[in-house]
Amino acid sequence: MTVEVLTVGRVGVDLYPEQSGVGLAEVSTFAKSLGGTATNVAVAAARLGRSAAVVTKVGPDPFGDYVRQALRSFGVSPDHVATAPDLQTPVVFCALDPPEDPPLLFYRLPIAPDLTLTPDDVPWDLVERVPLLWVTGTGVSAEPARSTQRELLQRRGRRSHTVLDLDYRPMFWPDIDTARSEIGWMLPHVTVAVGNRTEVEVATGTADPDEAAKRMLDHGVRLAIIKLGGDGVRLATADGSWTVPPRPVDVVCGLGAGDAFGGALAHGLLSGWEPEKIGRYANAAGALVAARLACADAMPTSAEIEEMLCD
Repeated sequence: MTVEVLTVGRVGVDLYPEQSGVGLAEVSTFAKSLGGTATNVAVAAARLGRSAAVVTKVGPDPFGDYVRQALRSFGVSPDHVATAPDLQTPVVFCALDPPEDPPLLFYRLPIAPDLTLTPDDVPWDLVERVPLLWVTGTGVSAEPARSTQRELLQRRGRRSHTVLDLDYRPMFWPDIDTARSEIGWMLPHVTVAVGNRTEVEVATGTADPDEAAKRMLDHGVRLAIIKLGGDGVRLATADGSWTVPPRPVDVVCGLGAGDAFGGALAHGLLSGWEPEKIGRYANAAGALVAARLACADAMPTSAEIEEMLCD
């Protein structure tokens, strides 16, 4: 398989409550799903017809086996999923209250396997030639993954398309200044940067969409994307900027929406679309998943996105 989209980073097993509107203490049953930002983006891109693979790491346990099986079932190559012999595959519990921004309970201690990625785990030839490489802010939150991802970006040489998902999770960082320094270091090494208001503020020092976009472009980013929630999406290049309005839906679970957006963004970049078209398409993908439960299992097809865009 010739890989078009290679994502690097977080993986886990998501456990979703089968009862809504209650806290985790009151939930009696859970449903299992593949999870993790980088992993979900690969699944979302594959659902849209792109050949995808993920570079990550799991534990030597049944959940690690499940991750590889689930990736195959979604059409994503598990060939670069390594094993950390002394760690466990991460598990994440999600409470669906509030559904727009559900609280998460991460079991990733003492460290998640995906944060132990070393150069030996990386398919370097693929990194240097793949049409689209996707990295995350979480990927530099701890060593040795931080140094590995830095080397990965340096050897990539800012080839198009090199995408940074700002992906800021405060529980993974000692403080916001460290996160700003480490995530900010990556901006001069990527061609596209995408994140929500909080994430761009961490990366650039401002939550103002226009100023944040300007600062990212000043670092040489060619396309800056800021997700504004109910206010839509702001996209900016050196040639102009666009605001794409939101797609109203009844939110069931907001967790997978950003990853669906990411997979659609990857598809749009590889298709050579203009920024505004990418924004509308990715916005629709995110809206579809926000109206569904789970992440990987909920990723939309091209037909579903096109149908929403025609409404």
